[in-house]
Amino acid sequence: MAAKEGGGNPDFNPRLRSAIEAAKEANMPAENIEKAIKRGTGELPGVVYEEVEYEGYGPGGVAMIVRVLTDNKNRTTQEIRHIFSRYGGNLGATGCVSWQFKPKGVFFIPKEKADEDTIFTIALEAGAEDVKTETDSYQIITPPEKFFAVKKKLEEMNIVPEHAELTKLPTTLLPVDEKTGEKVLKLYSALEEFEEVQQIYANFDIAEELMTRLAEK
Repeated sequence: MAAKEGGGNPDFNPRLRSAIEAAKEANMPAENIEKAIKRGTGELPGVVYEEVEYEGYGPGGVAMIVRVLTDNKNRTTQEIRHIFSRYGGNLGATGCVSWQFKPKGVFFIPKEKADEDTIFTIALEAGAEDVKTETDSYQIITPPEKFFAVKKKLEEMNIVPEHAELTKLPTTLLPVDEKTGEKVLKLYSALEEFEEVQQIYANFDIAEELMTRLAEK
């Protein structure tokens, strides 16, 4: 999909570059990666996949965006609508919640990998937007176009992130109580289990201790 939408040259297609790096980290053979790119650009025949984003509301008015990769949009739409309805949500129209999210790059770096001054210096020099200090890690947030500049700077300093991705972050978070949180997590899990779902973006905010308690149920 990345090659289809942005071309087959990763130097000019950040999303494709990210997909290639993820594939390499998963030890995918170079031949398979090349074939996938060529299928995307139309150089090789294959199943035609379509990327679709569904928007809707979960329990308690939680905004959700679900990105899927499908070869049958009609079937997938019915399945996603069914999952939302079954777990107390509503599938909405395009644009109903997307305004509440912004594309961002995100890095999570364990604190034992580097000190705070080093992380802030790297973020500042590479054009990051923000650095947040969590309990056990640092979170670097970047504009999408600065994601790879930050990644390169981290590599130069031999700092390996625990997690790094291009994603969508909510502009504001919606706090939820235990009852609503449990319903939201059930919906989220059901969507995650659907094979065609690639990513889920949501704006719910559950306290850490509550999240732990719900996970144990």
